[in-house]
Amino acid sequence: MPGFASSGEVWNEAKANFEKNFTCYTLTMAGFAGVKPQPNASFKNWEEAIAAYLKENKIEKPIIIGHSMGGALALAIAADYPDLADRIVVVDAVPCLAALMDASFKSKENNDCSPIVNQMSALTDEQFAENQKKYVDRLTTDVSKYDLLLSWSAKSDRKTFAEVYCDFANTDLREKIAAIKCPSLILLESYFSNIKPAIEEQYKNLKTANLQYATKGLHFIMYDDKEFYFKHLNNFIKVK
Repeated sequence: MPGFASSGEVWNEAKANFEKNFTCYTLTMAGFAGVKPQPNASFKNWEEAIAAYLKENKIEKPIIIGHSMGGALALAIAADYPDLADRIVVVDAVPCLAALMDASFKSKENNDCSPIVNQMSALTDEQFAENQKKYVDRLTTDVSKYDLLLSWSAKSDRKTFAEVYCDFANTDLREKIAAIKCPSLILLESYFSNIKPAIEEQYKNLKTANLQYATKGLHFIMYDDKEFYFKHLNNFIKVK
């Protein structure tokens, strides 16, 4: 499961690494990176849809891997359906991103996303693209990936982008993750090693968590610290 406004292409190298021994299912969420949007886009609806897909297709004991928002989806699925996954891998995500920036954060029960949807829908394609360019250098140190990441955003449905951005910003899984029973590998970008107490506080209810911090790079660990990324993936996925 890729992250916010990202394509399943982000897993191309991981898929090539594992597909000799595993069946790999790569997702791109509806409305992101050129995939046709669907109504009622929300974090919870996507979580339920992925769990339903796994059950309907009788994919037993999958290893669920998610990056960024996809990592949060992996946590939510493993918490709400504790017997579904064999293991989960969370690549650079925390249970409540908003609480890292505001320690007093509390999610709202009736969160009105219409202001941000209206604001983002009013932007021209050029304005939207310029806005995305401001943030791309915070996502990866691999400048050769900038155009790829920006193209995924540009091809994302604007309404879905705004709705899910707003909804995910209001998501708090810190209590829920106590229900997770399966082994959980958490791969974190190097910056987070500077704020380990805050990260460990976020994950304190996940008793199966194995937290590992990259030594270089930014949010797209699979591009920025491949040696670290594949070392831990390979060890975790081959060892029960």
